[in-house]
Amino acid sequence: MTAGRRRIHLGAFLNAGVQGTAGWRHPDASPEFLTAAHYTRIARVLEQGRFDFAFVPDALSVPRSLGDSFAPAVTWGSGTPRLDPVPVITLMSAVTTHLGVTATVSTGYHEPYHVAREFATLDHLTGGRSGWNVVTSFQDAEAQNFGQHKLPPRAARYARAEEFLEVTTRLWDSWADDAIVADRESGVLGRPEAVEAIDHDGEHFRVRGPLSVPRPPQGYPVIIQAGASESGRDVAARWADVIFCSHESLESAVAFYADVKARAAAHGRDPDQLLILPAATPVIGRDAKDALAKHEAFADLVSVEAGLSRLAYHVNVDLTAYDVDGPLPTLEEVGVEGHYREVVEFAEREGLTVGQIGRWYGARTEGSLLGSAADIADTIERWVDAGAADGFVIQATHVPGSFDEFVAEVVPELQRRGLFRTEYEGATLRENLGLNRPERGEWKARRA
Repeated sequence: MTAGRRRIHLGAFLNAGVQGTAGWRHPDASPEFLTAAHYTRIARVLEQGRFDFAFVPDALSVPRSLGDSFAPAVTWGSGTPRLDPVPVITLMSAVTTHLGVTATVSTGYHEPYHVAREFATLDHLTGGRSGWNVVTSFQDAEAQNFGQHKLPPRAARYARAEEFLEVTTRLWDSWADDAIVADRESGVLGRPEAVEAIDHDGEHFRVRGPLSVPRPPQGYPVIIQAGASESGRDVAARWADVIFCSHESLESAVAFYADVKARAAAHGRDPDQLLILPAATPVIGRDAKDALAKHEAFADLVSVEAGLSRLAYHVNVDLTAYDVDGPLPTLEEVGVEGHYREVVEFAEREGLTVGQIGRWYGARTEGSLLGSAADIADTIERWVDAGAADGFVIQATHVPGSFDEFVAEVVPELQRRGLFRTEYEGATLRENLGLNRPERGEWKARRA
């Protein structure tokens, strides 16, 4: 390890339901994904491995993105079933003492007061270990569950998200840190002068405030964002503490990292206070040959239809309109732009048809983490040294087995190299991530 280099950070990507398109078919996968025991077991393993946080994604629909039918999603598990992530991470927090617990909540189909209250409550109950992954929603199927025919345009979604973030952070700031006195002798619980209304009257929201929950232990729960579009990058550069992203090559990861860090600096932020954690899906073997055999066995569980269902779900485009034996045409408006860019990059490089893309996408292992534990640590070290990442969000091919293997084999190798902690450094998620606690009123500097 190079002298002075900061240690990496690790998150764990965990669906509140089946894991991926074919992960549920793996012989070592747990079938108990609708039980509390499933998630509490994984939480304990992640804390044993000194992970920074567990990250639970979400979408507010059963996808209808392949032939306008929800049948593929139900048949192959592409984006469904999906439990409400907040109760899931609350369960996980109850059996851990250091692991951060983060969940996705959409700014498109919730209200700021509700989200501010929910995450402030969770932050208090966990002693400052909560985080919110901010998304604008990416499927028309979600819009159709909330009185709309299709998603609003991307620019409109991000404009709403910007105002949503301003209102939410203002609500967290509506109580001073020392507002609660709890003086039994005098009978004074709190100082009214330390609590204030926000009186927000904007384009999308009208919120009087104050919040009914005192200021969270972390000031603001950790804010995660995953937008790869121009709008998404700019919002992340202003508001996010952590960016979750996905890249098909080291070169694209380096370019993204440099771009977003520069945007943060341009907005007056310390770039080191914005962590970039790409997704990575490890396949661990005795050596590269053994890991490749494991990957091929996993890929054999994926049908072309299942892979296309997963891709259609992510890009919000009905792929049944295209010839499976032809190339993927240029798509102008897609759901998750980062995933679409990865697909285009890989398909052009390999000359893949739509059908071949489906098979690859259903079994893809992001981040090229394939090999022995030492091989995987080498790749992690190479990406960090190249300026592509501050760490990774580890995605499992199947659960809980993939997380068990990573904690047992890769984490000790990273620790041996001095790349990863052996003990937690702090009590809160912000402290463990090396992030400053926002001062009251910091929202003013983050808004557009």
